[in-house]
Amino acid sequence: MLLTRKSGPSDPVARSPFVHSLRRGLSQALPTMDRRAFLRRSGLGVGVGLAASQLTLVKKADAAQGAVALGEGKIEIKRTVCTHCSVGCAVDAVVENGVWVRQEPVFDSPINLGAHCAKGAALREHGHGEFRLRYPMKLVNGKYQRISWDTALSEISARMLELKKASGPDSVYFVGSSKHNNEQSYLLRKFVSFWGTNNCDHQARICHSTTVAGVANTWGYGAMTNSYNDMQNSKCALYIGSNAAEAHPVSMLHMLHAKETGTKMIVVDPRFTRTAAKADEYVRIRSGSDIPFLFGVLYHVFNNGWEDKKYINDRVYGMDKVKLDVMAKWTPDKVEEACGVKEEQVLRVAKMMSDNRPSTLVWCMGQTQHTIGNAMVRASCILQLALGNVGKSGGGTNIFRGHDNVQGATDVGPNPDSLPGYYGIVEGSWKHFAKVWGVDFEWIKKQFASPAMMSKPGITVSRWIDGVLEKNELIDQDSNLRGVFYWGHAPNSQTRGLEMKRAMDKLDLLVVVDPYPSATAAMAAMPGKPEDLNPNRAVYLLPAATQFETSGSVTASNRSLQWREKVIEPLWESRSDHMIMQQFADKLGFGKELSKNYKMQKVHGMDEPMPEEILREINAGVWTIGYTGQSPERLKAHMRNMHLFDVKTLKAKGGKDKETGYDFTGDYFGLPWPCYGTAALKHPGSPNLYDTSKHVMDGGGNFRANFGVEREGVNLLAEDGSYSLNADITTGYPEFDHVLLKKLGWWDDLTEAEKTAAEGKNWKTDLSGGIQRVVLKVHGCHPFGNAKARAVVWNFPDAIPQHREPLYGIRPDLVAKYPTHDDKKAFWRLPTLYKTIQDKNIADKVHEKFPFIMTSGRLVEYEGGGEETRSNPWLAELQQEMFIEINPKVAADKGIRNGDRAWVSTPTGARMNVQALVTERVGPDTVFLPFHFSGRWQGADMLAYYPNGAAPIVRGEAINTSTTYGYDSVTMMQETKTTVCNVERA
Repeated sequence: MLLTRKSGPSDPVARSPFVHSLRRGLSQALPTMDRRAFLRRSGLGVGVGLAASQLTLVKKADAAQGAVALGEGKIEIKRTVCTHCSVGCAVDAVVENGVWVRQEPVFDSPINLGAHCAKGAALREHGHGEFRLRYPMKLVNGKYQRISWDTALSEISARMLELKKASGPDSVYFVGSSKHNNEQSYLLRKFVSFWGTNNCDHQARICHSTTVAGVANTWGYGAMTNSYNDMQNSKCALYIGSNAAEAHPVSMLHMLHAKETGTKMIVVDPRFTRTAAKADEYVRIRSGSDIPFLFGVLYHVFNNGWEDKKYINDRVYGMDKVKLDVMAKWTPDKVEEACGVKEEQVLRVAKMMSDNRPSTLVWCMGQTQHTIGNAMVRASCILQLALGNVGKSGGGTNIFRGHDNVQGATDVGPNPDSLPGYYGIVEGSWKHFAKVWGVDFEWIKKQFASPAMMSKPGITVSRWIDGVLEKNELIDQDSNLRGVFYWGHAPNSQTRGLEMKRAMDKLDLLVVVDPYPSATAAMAAMPGKPEDLNPNRAVYLLPAATQFETSGSVTASNRSLQWREKVIEPLWESRSDHMIMQQFADKLGFGKELSKNYKMQKVHGMDEPMPEEILREINAGVWTIGYTGQSPERLKAHMRNMHLFDVKTLKAKGGKDKETGYDFTGDYFGLPWPCYGTAALKHPGSPNLYDTSKHVMDGGGNFRANFGVEREGVNLLAEDGSYSLNADITTGYPEFDHVLLKKLGWWDDLTEAEKTAAEGKNWKTDLSGGIQRVVLKVHGCHPFGNAKARAVVWNFPDAIPQHREPLYGIRPDLVAKYPTHDDKKAFWRLPTLYKTIQDKNIADKVHEKFPFIMTSGRLVEYEGGGEETRSNPWLAELQQEMFIEINPKVAADKGIRNGDRAWVSTPTGARMNVQALVTERVGPDTVFLPFHFSGRWQGADMLAYYPNGAAPIVRGEAINTSTTYGYDSVTMMQETKTTVCNVERA
């Protein structure tokens, strides 16, 4: 169904002082609501068809807590965090008799300052959503039928074991979730390891994997360096490939506050976005030409001597080589030819960034989702290094992550090439975690097909379809993929939808674990080509609880951790993700090993690992990135005392927790990682990475020594005089291990117990934390060393970032000048094509048949694949149609009027039927489509293929049904921002 109502019922108590009065400790109780009052106060009426169905929720709550007489109701306030984007907005949920009745933004939160976007304001309907998957289901003769949990767990685990016996553990693929909390993300990587494969991944692969790789290989850690809050200290901010006003709306609060004090704002984007509307300078570039633009800016910085020469000398390796490359290749005429921006505007941007320091640089998926995404990211880093902006308040690279816990899931979750904390999948790392997990290393090793597969990175989520469809002899593992788990992931967020449908049909086993069945359910049930369908395929849907029905920590984009309280009990037959993991592990024979270190709690009479216990295990093992200091107790205390933290610096000047007596002095809100040492060390967290102006025990730091000490005779360590405030070593130094401590005479600063634990270890593997304690607290140094950032990354395909044209483009003249990479064999276990496809597209004159650049992006109303948000009646009402933005000139030439239906076709053979939005937001060469839609397939409604009652309210074509082949040369990031299409009036 499509909504037609244009204004919704208002909730007269939505902004009442009720929550605030409770927070002040008033004890008077409101009368218990009856069912009629619940509906009235919830603002739910027959207009959206939910009144009757909401009675189920109240009945369920009554049954769970016992009958409650009028006036005897139990009212609680539960503090949680929005489950949509990565800003980390806190929410106070008001729960009456087990029913979530209303919500308030947390005005004390230093992150959201009492603000919400549309999605955050509608969270309650996500928790109590009527369009959720309620029961386990199985696809039988093309229709989903309800089954029991026991049946589902038994049948799925039996099929998994059959596949493992016949084809090995690598035949099953696990797509995890950036919606999982940290504890669930971590547990899934542990679960997959005990299953015996590295074939796992999650959403970060297709949103910021190029960021993580590019940034980590430039200066040490692959994360946002500063924070949304710190942007208030910036004097200039350049947004490139980021539409924050819609993708991260509350983050704009901090930018708007900054603008009030004179901060300049530059927005660089192929499309004039809502963010661009706030800019002092808007720059329209051709999609995919970020490097020509950024290096065009850098050309003027070098040409005018605006670079920070001392900073570069002391803290940067290879900038001299970059300067030679930039000055030779990116003269103003070449820049204009490649990206379409005239010299005077590029110069103006360079001058704004140079004259207004510290300046910060923001990017999102507009920069990452390209075949050269890693190079684009590094070009941004290099510009900031040249200006001396990294490691400074108001500077840095503010890389806005996507989902609410994509940062945390990346840090500790199911990555195919690393264990939690980015420990590589080498023997030493496996032995480290075997000790943390309390299991024998040899036992883990035996779960894998071979020792070689234990250290081989898995297939990425962006390429799992090729793991199914590719010829077996071309895949670097024994078997093709035969089973896939979609554990909290939307398939319509991935490219090549037509081929994905074929891959789903060929599987032996497909399991969807999600609060909402997602487009996977409909795609799997929709009839495909008979020759693709595996007659033995089994498809199951398992109802996961939302993050409001459990507790745990979540990491915002600025690296701050927050603890969510459980708001409501799991509804219907849903179970928490970590309970489901434990139950599968029990069936598969490694349940005791999985939860060996955890206490269990009862939820609906069943055992569930306690999230606090899982976090303690994370604290015990993830030393690399400082996930060790954020104990559950510290995080919970922070959530109770948000008012103590400064909204610009995130720092607490004092105050104690009334419940525990914990002293907050010096802490930064959420203990942003790295928060080194044990919780007892009381490291405050690191608000701004690499900041030498602060002592390391005040969150200061320097660039990481992760790339050796010398390169071609050039010192890679920081120069004399470049060090963190009051450090005992005032020059560069390598990372710390037991040998270096002994050489420096610091070994005796360890306790005897610490010496025993630290012998033969380094700062990442010493489980006592003694090495970190001594280095940080006693000597004021950084455990990962003190080195220079790398402007030249010699281990990447392009050591200095090079512009390369996309595989599918409309400028064959530029392909000749800036060709793509050569094809690669067995890259992430699969062959990857580059030059073959680009050359074929030129030969076939694809640009003539498909003359428009097709790009995609976010809307403020929806999130990710959109199944959750398009199932929310309040949000569904706001945006009821999938659409395409086309320039008025194109519309006139094509005979398309605003509001007409249009067919969009691409080289994949896919066709999408969408509504036309005629606008000058896009230029004549570009069209834009949002990526949150699914539920229609090449003009046809997929309603019949969803489980009854679990289809989203708004359905539309998924742009990724039609997107083309193309992957980053380092990370397998998919190309979504620059492909081609044609548009015709329907």
